[in-house]
Amino acid sequence: MKNREYDLEEKLEVFGEAIIDLAKKTPKNIITTPILDQLIRSGTSIGANYMEANGASSRQDFRNKIYICKKESKETMHWLRMLAHACDLIKDDCRELWTEVQGYAKMFSKISSGLKNKN
Repeated sequence: MKNREYDLEEKLEVFGEAIIDLAKKTPKNIITTPILDQLIRSGTSIGANYMEANGASSRQDFRNKIYICKKESKETMHWLRMLAHACDLIKDDCRELWTEVQGYAKMFSKISSGLKNKN
């Protein structure tokens, strides 16, 4: 049986669930609603794209999916910052998730830059 503690797919799924939980407890208004929509899309797609990368049909397909993971991680950082600014009530939660996704963005950047160097 795989050790789920170090399973990146599992960590990214738990991160996506944390994004959903954050959205559930955020007060909805004209400012937070569109931010939450974008945050949910980017924050939950990181894990989905990583799972697709693991099932990639080619090296190029894998490279593309990892690059999307990097882009979605960075986008999620942006929306978490905007949400923290828009709603003081969940600012600490946003900062915690921002730190976590920053780590994913750095990791996917390293992976994708390593793949660029290998033809």
